[in-house]
Amino acid sequence: MRKKVWLLLALIGLIALLSGCTEVNEPITSESEGIWNSFFVYPLSQVVIYIAELFNENYGISIIIVTIFLRLILLPLNVKQLKSSKAMQDIQPELKALQEKYASKDANTQQKLQQETMNLFQKHGVNPLAGCLPIFVQMPILIAMYHAIMRTESIQTHNFLWFELGSPDYILPLIAGAATFFQQKLMMAGSAAAQNPQMMVMLYVMPIMITVVAFFFPAALALYWVVGNIFMVAQTLFIRKPMMNNDNNGGDKK
Repeated sequence: MRKKVWLLLALIGLIALLSGCTEVNEPITSESEGIWNSFFVYPLSQVVIYIAELFNENYGISIIIVTIFLRLILLPLNVKQLKSSKAMQDIQPELKALQEKYASKDANTQQKLQQETMNLFQKHGVNPLAGCLPIFVQMPILIAMYHAIMRTESIQTHNFLWFELGSPDYILPLIAGAATFFQQKLMMAGSAAAQNPQMMVMLYVMPIMITVVAFFFPAALALYWVVGNIFMVAQTLFIRKPMMNNDNNGGDKK
């Protein structure tokens, strides 16, 4: 299982590398070369510019619309991820029982534990890595949007609400951090993750990281984070919560 985790981390790192993270400070134009720039960043940048022009060069509204549109495209993948997470949560009691049964650290016992664990996954049709697949599809798209915002020069010279899109703001990062915390809190509510000390640490670390980073980046990026996290909050409320309630009601009927 550790090998799979390391493989997953390696693949995420490879995706980030292939996504051209090193070019984030270079303006995106029609002359930008490379598959990443030509087929991901530049088209998104043009969409942001086009929508902004429809709203009298309001790039704030454009970022909001494009962010929501991308999240809607990725919604089926997020639902799949939620269902996979729910399936893993449902078998946690049986998984914990196996871990207690094979608590010994010797190699034979651990091998038996791995075999029984895989049998349990097969019995319930659960793939422990299925919830990670949507991440691989989402990452290039979300990173491309990040690049489009950071590298579209026209965004940097416009205002939205009380802040300048091209300069750091001191209120929006707090909203981004709060939205991140609320979204993660909803995701953990009633799940096995809420009992995991490491996950509880991440509940507080991630919002703090988002807030601190947002203080040093253009407000346009913080706006993107705020809208994305608010969308995820709504997704959790309208999809995950009913899913949990239906399972609970089914359990009560039984």
